[in-house]
Amino acid sequence: MAATRIAYFITHAEVEIDPAIPVPQWPLSARGRARHEAFNRHGFVTRISTVYTSDERKARDGGDILAGHLGLPVQVIPALHENDRAATGFLPPPEFEATADAFFANPELSIRGWERAIDAQNRIAAAVDAILAADRGHGDIAIVAHGGVGALLLCHLLSVPIDRRYDQAAGGGNYFSFEAATRRLLQGWTRIEP
Repeated sequence: MAATRIAYFITHAEVEIDPAIPVPQWPLSARGRARHEAFNRHGFVTRISTVYTSDERKARDGGDILAGHLGLPVQVIPALHENDRAATGFLPPPEFEATADAFFANPELSIRGWERAIDAQNRIAAAVDAILAADRGHGDIAIVAHGGVGALLLCHLLSVPIDRRYDQAAGGGNYFSFEAATRRLLQGWTRIEP
């Protein structure tokens, strides 16, 4: 009998915020990098045989840290990007939080020009399904992406309505795991540090 393969959905940790550059180009901060390096100390990390990331810089940085530790290539999947917020760009934290609340509370509406939550959920679920269907690795799977779409994916896996209470804790740098074959959730949001 084949071993159960586990998929880990990992969100990037803290970033270098620079309102002068587009959000998708923000790199991990020193603290964010240190947190991703700490993730590598989990015993289960050695069972990961493939690493996928969003094409946003912060997710690629996190994926590079994991893949470099394991001696694996990183496979960039553009559809793993965060919900499209280009219409507003950078928002100061209180304004961002209020807009994110509205995004989750009104999944069928575009809030301030953002991608609709329902569309982002369909996109991330389809991207993860495509990864899992095509992956030919022998071990577990790591997907390094973003908190917003991670929350939407978690709602999808749990078959519950989109709701921000399924979002990760503030600050990012969390993961959840599920069986790759059945999509059964194994562990909810957990900080990346052991």
